[in-house]
Amino acid sequence: ARHARTGAGTAGARMTPRRVFLVDDHPFFLSGVRAELGDDVEVVGSASDVDAAIELLRERTPDVVLVDVHMPGGGGVRVIREVLATDPEVRFLALSVSDAPEDVIGMIRAGARGYVTKTIAPPELLAAIERVAEGDAVFSPRLAGFVLDAFAGATPAAADPELDQLTPRERDVLRLLARGYAYKEIGRQLEISVKTVETHVSSVLRKLQLSNRHELARWA
Repeated sequence: ARHARTGAGTAGARMTPRRVFLVDDHPFFLSGVRAELGDDVEVVGSASDVDAAIELLRERTPDVVLVDVHMPGGGGVRVIREVLATDPEVRFLALSVSDAPEDVIGMIRAGARGYVTKTIAPPELLAAIERVAEGDAVFSPRLAGFVLDAFAGATPAAADPELDQLTPRERDVLRLLARGYAYKEIGRQLEISVKTVETHVSSVLRKLQLSNRHELARWA
């Protein structure tokens, strides 16, 4: 029954549950999500307002944050931006009643790794949490089109004079670093060694005149 609830073999087979933090300004909803997720994840905390969420997230180091869009004090966008400014490896999954394109795009531009609506079934939510933790982007089916449409007309990376300094491989490393991948994950994706990843990152830092990986992730 446990494996059936997860909806994903990888989630059910993990020895250590993912560490999840919940951000929503409706306490009843927070308690409902806790109950639905059960023992399949470790809920390391929750917050019902933006300021508390930002403070607690910097202490709890969760794998994935489920965050609502519309909350007083700046909403999910502010939570994501302020936390990623200091902790770029935290991964956010938007969970909202809204399926408005502007909400979806706003959260993704802020740094969310995915966006699902609150109609999602518990097994699918667990699978989404696992996928975001692994570095994937996850969207409810009809929402993915909003993202594709919004970014279809974006200026190509090569048109940016700063990015023009970088080799194609350096841009590949930068892209994955911006998505929150660790060096080991970047190496696996690009089929290169961790040492080579470190060399590329050092070169990018030098070319962009940045001091460290966190500055680089924010810049990206």
